[in-house]
Amino acid sequence: MIGKVYAIPPQPHSERDTRLVPAGAVTLGVEYRDLDPEKLRATYAGNDAHLAELEETSPEGGFTDEGVSIHVFDAADGWEYLRFDVFEGEPHYHYVHRVPEGGEVVNNVIDFDEVAHGEMLPWVLDRLRGRLPEMLRNAGGADLAARVDAAEVEPAVAEVAALAEAAQAQVRASR
Repeated sequence: MIGKVYAIPPQPHSERDTRLVPAGAVTLGVEYRDLDPEKLRATYAGNDAHLAELEETSPEGGFTDEGVSIHVFDAADGWEYLRFDVFEGEPHYHYVHRVPEGGEVVNNVIDFDEVAHGEMLPWVLDRLRGRLPEMLRNAGGADLAARVDAAEVEPAVAEVAALAEAAQAQVRASR
């Protein structure tokens, strides 16, 4: 596996703040996130092992960043297989591997290389349009990948693009 591998899941999306876009076998979500160390600690409160891993792997002072997150969920059961964090400071993406009941979470985080790939949002939209099944398989979602229909994904990606661009513009205008 490339990137960093964690045994803790990514911070769950906020149902209130996430716009869901149906795309056939998957549901795409768009959320503007403003993360800070206290919000992350609150996520894992009550789970000592996850909290310990968060503290051990966080940079000095904790992880603080903000930006648009684009989520890829299984429409049938809501499992989040992929997350693209188009953050201002440290853009990255996640493969959240499907694990058997009682198994350990595998959260594979890959830093985004803006020098090699350019701006992240267009890259993400291109991945959703052209590489989604391959990425789902890499996250342990082979069954889901087989059900993805590009004709259902394409119009949803257009809506995701508009939502993500609007969220970015709103935040940048308020600065």
